[in-house]
Amino acid sequence: MRRNKEETNETINRLIEVSRGYFTEHGYADSALEDIAKESRLTRGALYHHFKSKKGLFHVVLESVQKDVAERIESEAAKSEDVWEQLLLGCIAFVAAAVEPQNKRIMLVDGPAVLGWETWRSMDEHNSMRLLRGQLQTMEEQGCLKQGSIEAMTHCLSGALNESALWIAQMPDYEQALAETKIIISNMLNGFRS
Repeated sequence: MRRNKEETNETINRLIEVSRGYFTEHGYADSALEDIAKESRLTRGALYHHFKSKKGLFHVVLESVQKDVAERIESEAAKSEDVWEQLLLGCIAFVAAAVEPQNKRIMLVDGPAVLGWETWRSMDEHNSMRLLRGQLQTMEEQGCLKQGSIEAMTHCLSGALNESALWIAQMPDYEQALAETKIIISNMLNGFRS
């Protein structure tokens, strides 16, 4: 029984990995389930056994992208002991990860369009926004922030970071746009210091 569960998990992980490549390269609309199944060494029926629809498969792929981005945020923030630098590193990590080729199309373009804004937003809230809120709460407890609503601050910062990522993703020289955005993020965060 245990081996069957392991095989099922391996199959699902392979499907997610292959699908992520297709959705990154071709976008949601131009990714065919037949091609994904074939490259995953499965039949289309086996794919439908694990994922009821292309949209269901995409939902799981977007979740994996969101989790990867959240892990990147945590990893980057952990490089410092200073709460302000942790906040800055985490915010920059979010924007930088969101605009990387393997994430950009799935997370910023197709995610909201395919699954709808509310679903996309809920996924963002369970991943990146959760980390941002937690960091701000820690900073509030330590007396590092000006007085204000942590919820409002979380949503304002998250909105600014998402919009920055969308803007950078459209720029021909995204490295220059990212460098410019890092300066703005730093200046903006300094406005919250107590």
